[in-house]
Amino acid sequence: MNLAIDIGNTRAKFGVFKDGALLYQETRKAADPEYLLELATNQKARNVILSNVAGRVEEAVRSTLKQRFFYLELDAHTPLPIHNLYETPETLGKDRLAAVAGAYGLFPGENCLVVDAGTCITYDVLRADGSYLGGNIAPGLAMRLRAMHTFTARLPLVAPGPMEEGWVGRSTETALRYGAQAGVVLEAEGFIRHFRAVFGSLKVLFTGGDADFFAKNMKSEIFVNHNLVLQGLDQILNYNVKRLE
Repeated sequence: MNLAIDIGNTRAKFGVFKDGALLYQETRKAADPEYLLELATNQKARNVILSNVAGRVEEAVRSTLKQRFFYLELDAHTPLPIHNLYETPETLGKDRLAAVAGAYGLFPGENCLVVDAGTCITYDVLRADGSYLGGNIAPGLAMRLRAMHTFTARLPLVAPGPMEEGWVGRSTETALRYGAQAGVVLEAEGFIRHFRAVFGSLKVLFTGGDADFFAKNMKSEIFVNHNLVLQGLDQILNYNVKRLE
């Protein structure tokens, strides 16, 4: 039994796995030591992996996990089941790396484009031979809407919402909304077309908070997996456990 912990900027996600299958998933505001120990104990976890993109991990959390379990903290030096060709691995987001590892576990031997649609939208490319080439980072949907309000004198802050067929805004509010929303859809479609032209066959996986928005508005065939980062952490943890056997 494995416990995967993904600490983000605004929330922490937990996943319990057995033989690669996700048995339990939960999202909380924080990852306190008492809760982690209780969760790992109740779920009979033997191995734990932690990914943290929110800054410093409390030493109490790290100490609690190290004392009780085989513990792995994902960083730029962690052995991986994929070949990382990113030129600055120290600056690579751990969530991006884990999502690509998750794609590798789901579609081994396939070219993959992994799109994490969160605060920023990341587009990461995995070759069929397991080589992670890198990717691109673009502003997310909410960031685009907020930027138009922040960097102008009179444009309002508009919330995401439905779009009419044709995507033609008929007011300032809908013009801003459609511009941002249709813009991210067309951007994603463009990246998919480009990478399919480069690599041929390509599996496209979306994860992140806005993944369902893309699924509703895109014409390209995509796979949505909200637990892709957790699944990737489980893949990385299993790889390291087997290395020590």
